[in-house]
Amino acid sequence: MWSIVLMAVGGLFIGGALSLRQQKAHISWIITAAALAIVSLGAAWALTYSN
Repeated sequence: MWSIVLMAVGGLFIGGALSLRQQKAHISWIITAAALAIVSLGAAWALTYSN
């Protein structure tokens, strides 16, 4: 259950990073959104395979 929620949050962060890139936002915002997406997807992966 929680892994699905974390995957959805990761997808939103990836979409946000791509959107920020199109809007030519500061690189630190893009990196932050991408890093949060990676952490969220990593947590979902860890929850999936921990059981």
